[in-house]
Amino acid sequence: MHGPISEDDLHSWVDGRLDAARRAEVEAWLAEDPARVERAEAWRKSNELLHAAYDAVLDEPVPARLRAIVEQQRRRPGAVRAAAVAAWVTVGALIGTGLGYRLGQSSPAAADELAALPRQAAVAHAVYSPEIKHPVEVGADQEQHLVTWLTKRLGAPVRIPDLASHGFALLGGRLLPATDGPSAQFMYEDDAGRRLTLYLSVRDGDTSTTAFRYAQENDVGVFYWVDGRFAYALSGQFGRDALLPLANTVYHQISP
Repeated sequence: MHGPISEDDLHSWVDGRLDAARRAEVEAWLAEDPARVERAEAWRKSNELLHAAYDAVLDEPVPARLRAIVEQQRRRPGAVRAAAVAAWVTVGALIGTGLGYRLGQSSPAAADELAALPRQAAVAHAVYSPEIKHPVEVGADQEQHLVTWLTKRLGAPVRIPDLASHGFALLGGRLLPATDGPSAQFMYEDDAGRRLTLYLSVRDGDTSTTAFRYAQENDVGVFYWVDGRFAYALSGQFGRDALLPLANTVYHQISP
C-alpha cells in the first residue's frame, strides 16, 4: 500500500498517470462510496470539456505579433514584463469565464476565480519573483503606505500577513491588472532566497467562501481560496506539504 488516497492521487487517476498498483488502490477506494466516483467523474468530464474547447489552439501557428513580443523581450526583458503579465492574467481570466459556462456553473464570476485564479497567481509569481532589482513596487519599509494604497485601489480593506514564524520576511508588494479591476501581489523571501507571493483580487458584492484548493502550474505550487470579498492565491516553488502550513497561517491572519 502507498498510504491514504490524496487529492493528488485522484487527479493523477483522472489524468491516467498512475502506475497499475496505485490505480487499483484508487479504484478500490472510489468503489467504496458513490459520491467519490461522482466527484472523480466530474473532474474527468471537466478535462474532456477543456480538451474539446482548447486542444485545437495548440495546433494553431504562433501569431506574428506574439513572436515579435518574444523577440522584444529577449532584447529588453524588463520593459516587456508588465505587459506580459497583464496579457497572461487577462487570458487566464477569459479561459476561466469560458470554463464556467461550459461546466454549467451558477456564477461565471465564481468560475473565473476558481478556474483562472491559480494560473493568474502562478504567472504573476513567475514574472516577478526572479527580479533582483525591482521585485516589488513598494518595499516593506513602507508597509503602511502599501496597505493604504492597495486598500484605496482595490476598494476593500487589505491586510498583509506576517510569515516571520515560517522564516519568510515581507519584501513588499505591487498593484497588478485584472480583467475586471486591479489586483495585488505581496512577496516574501526567506534566508535561502526562496520567494513566496500572495495574489489577491476583489469580488464585487460576493461574500461566499470556498475551502482550500491546490494546483500545480509547471514548477509553481498554488494554494487558493475565496473568502468574502477577496480571492487569494499563495504561490511558490514548493511542494504541497511545505506550502500548506504557510497557506493556513495566511488564512488565519487574514480571517481571524
